[in-house]
Amino acid sequence: MEIDEAVRGCTDRRMRTKYGNAVYVVQRAFALYPFEEVAFSFNGGKDSTVLLHLIRAGYYLYKKDSGDVAQMDAVKNCPLRTIYFESPCAFPEINSFTYETVSTYGLPLETIHSDFKSGLEGLLKEKPTKAIFIGTRIGDPNAVGQEQFSPSSPGWPSFMRVNPILDWSYRDVWSFLLTCKVKYCSLYDQGYTSIGSIHDTVPNALLSDSSTEKSFRPAYMLTDGRLERAGRTKKTNHKIEMNSVAGNGMNNIEGEQMISRAASIIVVGDEILFGTTEDKLGAALCKKLHAIGWRVSHVAVVRNEIDSVAEEVERCKSMDDMVFIFGGLGPLHSDVSLAGVAKAFGVRLAPDEEFEDYLSQLMGNNYTGDRNEMALLPEGITELLHHKKLPLPLIKCRNVITLAATNVHELDTEWDCLLDTQESGLVQAKPFVSKHLGSALSDGVIGYQELGLWL
Repeated sequence: MEIDEAVRGCTDRRMRTKYGNAVYVVQRAFALYPFEEVAFSFNGGKDSTVLLHLIRAGYYLYKKDSGDVAQMDAVKNCPLRTIYFESPCAFPEINSFTYETVSTYGLPLETIHSDFKSGLEGLLKEKPTKAIFIGTRIGDPNAVGQEQFSPSSPGWPSFMRVNPILDWSYRDVWSFLLTCKVKYCSLYDQGYTSIGSIHDTVPNALLSDSSTEKSFRPAYMLTDGRLERAGRTKKTNHKIEMNSVAGNGMNNIEGEQMISRAASIIVVGDEILFGTTEDKLGAALCKKLHAIGWRVSHVAVVRNEIDSVAEEVERCKSMDDMVFIFGGLGPLHSDVSLAGVAKAFGVRLAPDEEFEDYLSQLMGNNYTGDRNEMALLPEGITELLHHKKLPLPLIKCRNVITLAATNVHELDTEWDCLLDTQESGLVQAKPFVSKHLGSALSDGVIGYQELGLWL
């Protein structure tokens, strides 16, 4: 089978490991559920294209391992029931590639024109479906809390979501596609790195080719996989627009400055509570936030334990626009702070491929690969904020940023990098200004004046 041969023959050890784990999930699914009650959700994107070929390889290996070798050539394409949710807002190239691929590999296609939930309800009423292969990866908006085998959410039709590539990174996806030399949608060769609808997707500006106007390099040339979704355009903040109108023609920046943004600061450390160490970072961070027009609504010092951190993060994350947390490093960075953040958001700690790469470069021969627990980050909600001045990227989980600084100098560096990183979400406004009025009058005299008793 060409996919299996291509991967097992490559020199990329991580690719072989990822492939082996993924096809094992596929084989388990076919062992657990009748073939006619399994479906595959295909949308023509890079992730589902990877999944298609993993299913083909996994099905072939499943049949081979079960001793069904009489017609091995007939199972190479895996005629699995395939579902395509076609949208009127989809790119024509996506539609064309989807139908072409389905035809090439002999997939029985069922096209659905309604939304995902309604389409599934109708589909499952017509045909019993116990499991659906889905190309979800960690970092996708719907990936939070999912495992390789995850039952559908409450209120949805009952089926098992099978996610063979849940732990794959952007780099893994392109490593597989290029290693196997399989065809993918042509938009990826035009600078698109993550494809949504025609209304919210543009080529990734990071792939812009300066040598030619309006030209972009292929998606696989994006060096920082965390910026995969940089081509997804964002809708304008309605609140800012309304403020701009109310301000008689103010621009968006001025409108943003009218919005009061608030932050919380959580300091983790028993040594501060015991009085053996003075917290200098909290005060320094307050000054930095005030300097960019943010108010600090809450500063808390909590014990160096997961539950204490989780309780405070849970309180602050819904109260303020941003939460900053530092301290609680212990033997491992993930021991307390990140574990507490994960618990507050109701997710687990899971290996992060991108962070492992940074650790490997930083630690060299001391790096322990998959066994490095420092690479465990909150699953599905983590964004790495990279900057050339930082040895390791900062960690952002939704609106919670974990700082690694242990002194004011390190905080200065990390803060400058945050301000220089658009993904941090730190919108700068006019700084707060304090004005002081001095007087040589005594308090009693001033009190008489305020009460109108001065004669």
